Amino acid sequence: MNRRQFIRTAAVATTAAATLKFSTAEAAEAKGTNWPIGCFNRPWVGDNMTYETALIGVKAAGYKLTGLLTTTKEDPFIKAEATPEYLAALKEKIAAHGLKANMGALRLKNELSVEDSIKDVRKQIDNAKFLGLDFILTFGVDSPKYYENYYKVMADAAPYSQEHGMKLVLKPHGGGSGASEEIIRCMDKVKQPNFKIWYDAGNIIYYTGKDPLEQLKPIAEHVTGFCAKDCDKEKGDVWLEFGTGKVDFRAVFSELKRAGFNGPVMVECCKKGKTVEEATEGARKNRLYLEKLFASL
Repeated sequence: MNRRQFIRTAAVATTAAATLKFSTAEAAEAKGTNWPIGCFNRPWVGDNMTYETALIGVKAAGYKLTGLLTTTKEDPFIKAEATPEYLAALKEKIAAHGLKANMGALRLKNELSVEDSIKDVRKQIDNAKFLGLDFILTFGVDSPKYYENYYKVMADAAPYSQEHGMKLVLKPHGGGSGASEEIIRCMDKVKQPNFKIWYDAGNIIYYTGKDPLEQLKPIAEHVTGFCAKDCDKEKGDVWLEFGTGKVDFRAVFSELKRAGFNGPVMVECCKKGKTVEEATEGARKNRLYLEKLFASL
């Protein structure tokens, strides 16, 4: 092979390698995302519905992952007053339906002193650990008079959760966790690496009327989970089929993908109607909506 042939062959090989690399990257991009999708129990909370109803509905709607969000008189979930017998039965019940619970929601008693509140929250974290949960979720607090105490309690809860192998996360919920400004203030005050965000685009609209995409941008890198609901307006309806309200799910999840988000995404609300069957069908439709969207991102 003379010099000219060698150069020509090398150039062809280089071009082929670059083309292959580009094609591989394109193929990877075309695969979309594979974020875990689960469903909370909230669509099945109401008259003549129990947590057993929720588990049946979650399973029938095609989910394998669930979360302990909305408590009832019969089901305190991880609350401090939950007995060892209740927790053992709850754990067995979830497993019997072939489901995995990944999250438990903290319930704060704002009237308690900081010291007593820390004890109460630690007990809830212990309960979550027993259930094998991955995340502890807090809603923040509504009244400014409780903000400073809340920051102190969370500053203790974050490392305590980490010691137990769980992540402490904040959900936008109005008041002290209304939108990005308030969320950033919470993170700055708590100052703990194990205090992240479970974003809720629907709640941004419901509680503040602000644009969920613009509110996400300053905090996207801190988002480790997503509570999925749509909303039609401030203080409006959240019991909607995804894509019928004002949340631009494609734009929001595209922003999260750019930030390196890796799920999970938990359906909180759906068009639930008045019966168990309607709630289950609404949850199923919202799962299918997310799966189709994620495959196209």
